[in-house]
Amino acid sequence: MQISDNSVVSFHYTLTDKDGNVIDSSQGNAPLTYLHGVGQIVPGLENALVGKAVGDKMDVQVPAAEGYGERHEFMIQQVPREAFQGVDDIEPGMQFTAQTPQGGMTVTVTAVDETTVTVDGNHPLAGQDLFFAVEIVSVREASAEEQAHGHVHGEGGHQH
Repeated sequence: MQISDNSVVSFHYTLTDKDGNVIDSSQGNAPLTYLHGVGQIVPGLENALVGKAVGDKMDVQVPAAEGYGERHEFMIQQVPREAFQGVDDIEPGMQFTAQTPQGGMTVTVTAVDETTVTVDGNHPLAGQDLFFAVEIVSVREASAEEQAHGHVHGEGGHQH
């Protein structure tokens, strides 16, 4: 069976940056399982997997725009330190959920001074080309329930 919309796909991957540094990997863990065609993985990788089958191995370069998007300067803001009431030690690298008109958004602290905390709402991999080494482990047709719910049930997915 080849990967197409409404396929449940499991694959092992190693994600590296342009210099070959490993960012993330499934090696030594269970493969990543997702429902193809509903946007559960970055678009550039999902598009590259169409038509692949069990046992296929490939290297996929995903440009930033088809990965986690480009970096946007407007997503970097300086917030008064008082906005972090109840948090005594704020350090770069800490993450918080900011409430926006569109809902909760994860922001990462990039700088702190006496009165201001600088936060970045960009995804940590925004603006970076992504390099995936992928091996397809399994492909099956999604059940009607999985298709209706938009995610995988059972092993590698959600249990109900």
